[in-house]
Amino acid sequence: MNLEEYRGIWVYLEARDGQIAPVSLELLGAGRQMADKRGVPLAGLLIGDGVEELAKTAFPYGADQVYVYDQRIFADYRTESYMRAVIECVEKHKPEIILYGATTTGKDLASAVATDLQTGLTADTTMLDVNAETGLLEASRPAFGGNIMATILCKKHRPQMATVRPKVMRALEADQTRTGEVIKESIKLAEEDIRTKVLKIVRETREKVRLDEADVIVAGGKGLGSKEGFQLIHRFAESIGATVGASRDAVEAGWVDHAHQVGQTGVTVTPKIYFAIGISGAIQHLVGMRNSGLIIAINKDPNALIFQACHHGIVGDAFEIVPLLMKAFQKEPDREVTYG
Repeated sequence: MNLEEYRGIWVYLEARDGQIAPVSLELLGAGRQMADKRGVPLAGLLIGDGVEELAKTAFPYGADQVYVYDQRIFADYRTESYMRAVIECVEKHKPEIILYGATTTGKDLASAVATDLQTGLTADTTMLDVNAETGLLEASRPAFGGNIMATILCKKHRPQMATVRPKVMRALEADQTRTGEVIKESIKLAEEDIRTKVLKIVRETREKVRLDEADVIVAGGKGLGSKEGFQLIHRFAESIGATVGASRDAVEAGWVDHAHQVGQTGVTVTPKIYFAIGISGAIQHLVGMRNSGLIIAINKDPNALIFQACHHGIVGDAFEIVPLLMKAFQKEPDREVTYG
C-alpha cells in the first residue's frame, strides 16, 4: 500500500429522518481542525435515497466537498449496500482518514468497511488529533477498564478510521456563508445483488430517558451504598426538575436502569449543570460528562478523582449535604442559577 496516495479527511454523514444526524455535524468540527492542520480538504460522504439536498447542510459546518450516493437502492440502511458504496468511493478518491458517528448505523458500517479494506478502526474514540507531518490519526479512548487513556495509531494501512460518540466533539458554529462542492457518485448495484431485504420497519414508542438532552443532571455512584441509598438521587432530581444519571458501578449493582448510565459504556452528556454524588471519577465516567457547563461533586473521599474534574467540590456525606441543598432550592425556587 502506497500511503502517499491517500489524502484528505472524510466524515460519514448519517442521514436520519430527512436530516443529517447531529453527531455527523459534530465530527465535521473535529475533521475541520485536523484538515487545516494537515492542509488537506474535508469531505462528507452521504448515502441514501433523496438525500442530495441534504449535502448542503454540511458546508456551514466545515465541509469543503460532499460525495453523494443518491439512489433508490439506499432507501433503507443495509450493511452490504452501504458498505459497497463506501468502499467504491474510498478506492476511487483515497482519503487518509474517515470518521463515523458511534451510532447503531455508524458502528455497523465502520466495522464492515474496516474488515473489507483490511484497515484499522478505533471504536468509541474520545479524543482526536492528527500528526501534521506524518498524517497519522491519533485516536484516544479509555482502556483497561477505564484505568488509562490509550492513543491508537494505524501506521501501515489507509484509510485510518474511528467512531466517535454523540456529544463528545463540538460542532462548529454554522457559517451560512460557506459553500462547497457536491460531487455526485453512483454505483451499479441491483436489488437482486443484495442478500438482505427490509420487509418492515417497526418503530417502538416508549418513554425514554433523554440524558443527552437534559440541562441539569443529578448522577449517583457506588458511594451511595445501596439501592435504597440511591433513592436520594431520585428525590433530589425530582425536587429541582433534573434528570437522573448514574455511574457504571451503580448500574451494575442493579440500583438503576442502564438507560441512566453516563460514561464510555453509557451516554455522553453535555448539561448546563452536572451533580456527581458519590461518584469516584473513573476515566470511563469522566469522558461521558467532562463537557458539562458546571460540574458539582459531592464525595466523602477528599482524594476522589472526581475532584480533579469538577468546578466545585464538597467533601462530606451526601446524606447530610443533599437534604440541605434540597431545602436551599425549595426556599428560592425561582432564583436564576448562573455558571461560568
